[in-house]
Amino acid sequence: MDASAADLEARQRRILRRVEQLELAAQQYRLGALSVSDGEAEVETGDTEARLSTLLAARGVRDFAFRRVPADYYDRPLEERRDLLAADSVAQLCKSIVMVNTKAGADVVDCSNPKNSKYYVVIVQYMARLNAENVKNFLHALNENQIPKKRFNMRLAPEEESRMLTGFVHNAVTCIGMKTDIPVIIDEAITKLDEDFFWLGGGEVDLKLGMRTSQFLNAFSPFVVNCC
Repeated sequence: MDASAADLEARQRRILRRVEQLELAAQQYRLGALSVSDGEAEVETGDTEARLSTLLAARGVRDFAFRRVPADYYDRPLEERRDLLAADSVAQLCKSIVMVNTKAGADVVDCSNPKNSKYYVVIVQYMARLNAENVKNFLHALNENQIPKKRFNMRLAPEEESRMLTGFVHNAVTCIGMKTDIPVIIDEAITKLDEDFFWLGGGEVDLKLGMRTSQFLNAFSPFVVNCC
């Protein structure tokens, strides 16, 4: 390789390194400059943030962020919510829904059996519509058809019931740090987002939590279901 070619290659490597640095800086900005190191999260305010950060760090989730939003957040269109969270797209905006199996057998009264639980938390995109029939079919197949399909009828849990199970009020529900260890189902579409990042409730109405999807899947092993 002659000197001019070597010089060109060196310049290209410097440019590539600079591009990587800029991409990393942009990512850190989107994450709100929240970093996790040595198993401890650097949080500024809020008992809820501190508690959930500790839980996430303990599970190995390192790329996550909290955002405070205005009181009228849920009155705003999805595009404005996206901008408030500095999200890449409205497809990243998700919610956690507590569902109850209203036709479960008399012996199914809690969440001790993830395959046949009385309750499930389902994570779906705001832009999608939940299909309870898909969830029902998945649970029936999960039990290898040993339980009659008529024993599955998934419906939204009453608000007060959801609060008692999770410890979170309406519009604050998150699958992290719930009072009850409820099995989690995440819609397959969320796991296929190019950004590998999604947002959901953060335990308080005006607090939102975003995290790396791949890390969430590894840490919590939810059921991945085409449920919308």
